[in-house]
Amino acid sequence: MMVKITAGPNDAHRRLDRFLRQYFDKAPLSLIYKMIRKDVKVNGKRQSRETLLEEGDEICVYMTEEQADALRSTRRTWHVRKQFKVLYEDDQVLFTGKPFGLLTHGDRHEKKNTLVNQVEGYLMEKGDFVPDRENHFRPAAVNRLDRNTTGIVVFGKTQEALRTYTALMRDKEAIDKEYLAIVTGRIDAPLTLRDRMVRDERDNRSVLLESSAAENGAQEGDAQDGKWMETIVTPLAAGSEYTLVRVRILTGRTHQIRLHLSEAGHPILGDPKYGDPKKNAKAKEKYGVRGQLLHCAAMRFHDGPLAGKTVECPPPDTFTRIQKALFKEKATGNEGRKKTDR
Repeated sequence: MMVKITAGPNDAHRRLDRFLRQYFDKAPLSLIYKMIRKDVKVNGKRQSRETLLEEGDEICVYMTEEQADALRSTRRTWHVRKQFKVLYEDDQVLFTGKPFGLLTHGDRHEKKNTLVNQVEGYLMEKGDFVPDRENHFRPAAVNRLDRNTTGIVVFGKTQEALRTYTALMRDKEAIDKEYLAIVTGRIDAPLTLRDRMVRDERDNRSVLLESSAAENGAQEGDAQDGKWMETIVTPLAAGSEYTLVRVRILTGRTHQIRLHLSEAGHPILGDPKYGDPKKNAKAKEKYGVRGQLLHCAAMRFHDGPLAGKTVECPPPDTFTRIQKALFKEKATGNEGRKKTDR
């Protein structure tokens, strides 16, 4: 009565307890620890839960196949039509251009047609991801965008890439993350927005603390409630009612850009959660705006495997069409960057 598992390339350098928690994902943590103490050997020897696995290690778990199957979820793969654009790809990472209206991950309403499932299908067709060869690993998104936000979503194709790019995303010095947005109101000068926010999970909203960190003179590292967020906004083209802006985020909080711009008095046009209902209704009727005009346009790497490289994603046609209708300048994000950087 023994189940043998061979550690693959994507299992290397993972702690034994974390590997088993993912492999037996239905098992409670207490059972995992009990298994390691009594029922698990690595290469014929008992090991501590902190033991780091290497590719080729044989993990023997003393239980029946039926018992093992009962502790594992069924791994389901979906075959869905590819809608994303491939912006850059190598053997470790994939940069995708997410279209409007597509969830990054599934929710209670939609589990099949998601960007994650589309990427899995794409990599399976190429032979870069073979589920039957993996103990637990699946390609995963390093960052996420809201359903109606378009632009760059990064996927790790290996466990090592996931670790590397997740760490880079958390390092505000490693990557410049730039967005384009069309906001209500006129902005004539750059804005630097610094605040702390909390999440209201019941309404799926982010909320600024009433007494912000910036107002109190607090710094990012101060220990207090809420999560620090910092957003830099640069106007690219301004009209009497709307402004095209480039947004750089130094932190990556849920709904950060949408919340920060709304609280600054310049909500993103079309934003149903943080926007101006009257202006949204007008824009929907006149221009067909159906969601926030927010687009992740570029990631510029200063560290890591892609140091010195910039990955760009042009705005979707709908964004460009509305931009041209609202502003005399036919500025794209790149043209706007040249104007402001001179």
